[in-house]
Amino acid sequence: MGNQETSNGAQVGQLAPDFALPDAAGKSVQLSDYRGKQAVVLYFYPKDNTPGCTAEACAFRDSYAVFKDAGAEVIGVSSDSGESHQQFATQYRLPFTLLSDRGGALRKLYNVPTSMGLLPGRVTYVIDRDGVVRHIFSSQLNAERHITEALHIIQTLQAAQA
Repeated sequence: MGNQETSNGAQVGQLAPDFALPDAAGKSVQLSDYRGKQAVVLYFYPKDNTPGCTAEACAFRDSYAVFKDAGAEVIGVSSDSGESHQQFATQYRLPFTLLSDRGGALRKLYNVPTSMGLLPGRVTYVIDRDGVVRHIFSSQLNAERHITEALHIIQTLQAAQA
């Protein structure tokens, strides 16, 4: 039982792999810190300050209050440095946490694919309050749809808990 690969990434219906990564200020953030408290929208994006990633981050920013009202935290992950994240967050007034996955270990753990063989993939995971993956959305080009997809699932989860 399970003697093939040890991790086939994060999958719907399974517990999301835990992790600890530094935020823009260097403070360690653990996924398990949110368990039992709130849902998490964990989104992987290719790079700070690129057009698609900026549009996606700004769309998450513009919907952030709605995510919070629905009981969810938004966390962005890329391989950029903390300094890059700080500049990106300041420039675009991003109210949510950005984590630095410098060596791409978390990307590998979650099995986030590359796009066109070289670009880091753009994938969003919706993780419920119990730490279970409820939805995965992957689209390199349709950055803003990540927000609408995630919001729909978060609101569905919130309604189910009411």
